[in-house]
Amino acid sequence: MRLSAPRIEPLEMDRLDEEQAAVLAPFADPANKVGGGKVLNIFRTLARAPKALTGFLAWGNYILSRRNALPPREREIVILRTGWLCRSGYEFAQHRRIGLDCGLTGEEVERIKAGPDAPGWTPIEAAMIRAADELVADLFVSDSTWLALAELGDKGRMDLVFTVGQYTQVSMLLNSFGVQIEDGDEIDPQLRP
Repeated sequence: MRLSAPRIEPLEMDRLDEEQAAVLAPFADPANKVGGGKVLNIFRTLARAPKALTGFLAWGNYILSRRNALPPREREIVILRTGWLCRSGYEFAQHRRIGLDCGLTGEEVERIKAGPDAPGWTPIEAAMIRAADELVADLFVSDSTWLALAELGDKGRMDLVFTVGQYTQVSMLLNSFGVQIEDGDEIDPQLRP
């Protein structure tokens, strides 16, 4: 968390214009698995630019879908590491919950913070975390890490880069706009403003 208050306030659901209401309507549906009918702060903030939010959602939906070659658990490892490296308290809190739902343990979520050399990672998990580290730090995956990711295949390696890129962007938005965590979520003490 970089800011303790929003720079850009999330929209109030009873004060939306027509375009904002249309882009947020799917999230307000109680059957929606993202928020269960509660429109999250990220979407209420981004809805100030409804056309941008529409494009953002299309790409984000790919990253979080089965079309992404990374299995959900591994995808969440990469997302959590990216959020951690970007010091995005909101992102880390949201994906901690999602990661646990995708099969990560609480101990693994904690270990993600320690990085690729923490004991307990499989070689491919360590390589995925190292790739996230390299992408955030240098915007490039080294040859040795690329080789260590070979079992993912070309599409899996591409999807790993796409995922880190998406969540680096998300973290930049959240951090810069000051999007605050949702009620009931806890911010990691190391990511407090």
